[in-house]
Amino acid sequence: MRVGVLALQGAFREHIVMLEALEVAAVAVRLPNQLDDLDGLIIPGGESTAIGKLMESYEFFEPIAGRHAEGMAVWGTCAGAILVAKRVLDGVTGQRSLGLMDIAVRRNAFGRQVDSFEVDLDFAHLHGEDYRGVFIRAPWIEEVGAGAEVLARHEGAIVAAREGNMLATVFHPELTGDPRIHRYFIEDVIPT
Repeated sequence: MRVGVLALQGAFREHIVMLEALEVAAVAVRLPNQLDDLDGLIIPGGESTAIGKLMESYEFFEPIAGRHAEGMAVWGTCAGAILVAKRVLDGVTGQRSLGLMDIAVRRNAFGRQVDSFEVDLDFAHLHGEDYRGVFIRAPWIEEVGAGAEVLARHEGAIVAAREGNMLATVFHPELTGDPRIHRYFIEDVIPT
């Protein structure tokens, strides 16, 4: 199995470390041709407008959508959740998303950088204790389409969802040292 991490901006190194700890071949994706032969792609947290502009500059939008249509799984974390969403609420003028997952995501919904926090989450399909979510200038998922499953909430707000071979988490699993959500992506979300 080969899983790529979009390595244009944001917390991509931490995802690669988590994947390698799970003995998965991790690829730092910096050019569209590196999407070839990937089973899954993680779009990391960072700054959604900056990542989006870099994706535009390096011509990633169509290749990611095309590879997803061929079966490549996609997981967006924090800013990545904004980039996979069909609808972005409170986006900046001209902000583009991949429009893959039938969710509406509100940017910076949990507040500014100083409002960052950690909290225990009851995350569906994970075994063991609650999952410690790290929220940094996080969005939330305001709406999910009929085909999407809500996986976790915090104070009523949707913070994780899945639709087929797509996953969105508005927090940062790569910063926790807990590999369970990465394992869930590898074992359950990526088609076999």
